[in-house]
Amino acid sequence: MLLLCLAGCGFQMRGAASVPPEMARTYIETGDRHSIFYRRIRESFRNAGVNVVETAAEATATFAIRSDETGQRVLSVSARNVPREFEVFYTVVYTLDTADKVLLSPRSQTLTRDYTWDETLVLGKEKEEQLLREAIADDLVRVILIQLSGI
Repeated sequence: MLLLCLAGCGFQMRGAASVPPEMARTYIETGDRHSIFYRRIRESFRNAGVNVVETAAEATATFAIRSDETGQRVLSVSARNVPREFEVFYTVVYTLDTADKVLLSPRSQTLTRDYTWDETLVLGKEKEEQLLREAIADDLVRVILIQLSGI
């Protein structure tokens, strides 16, 4: 009965993302092949059925990562002027084009998360910051895949 209700309301389980057919063989142009975002977008493209190629010459489309930046900012400090809260940010600027047309003009996406700082838990907080960066990169990839599915 539950399945009938879910089917009737238009609910659909998420499967692999759909990408434009022009992306059958895609080259990912980037200045940093070791960034979190690059690794995650490459993996997601492969999961979506895209053949990620190593050179632009063999590609039907080029996904160019123009900027891939992450960092943190202090959001608040204590009365002793010690940072108490930080914001982690991740910004990417990207385009998608084929040999003869632009599928996505330059777009910029920035996502942020914040966390509290405790100097007595330094190792745990550093791990928390790294996990936040990875989660933000995953969210950025999801946003971009949704944009690509609309092309």
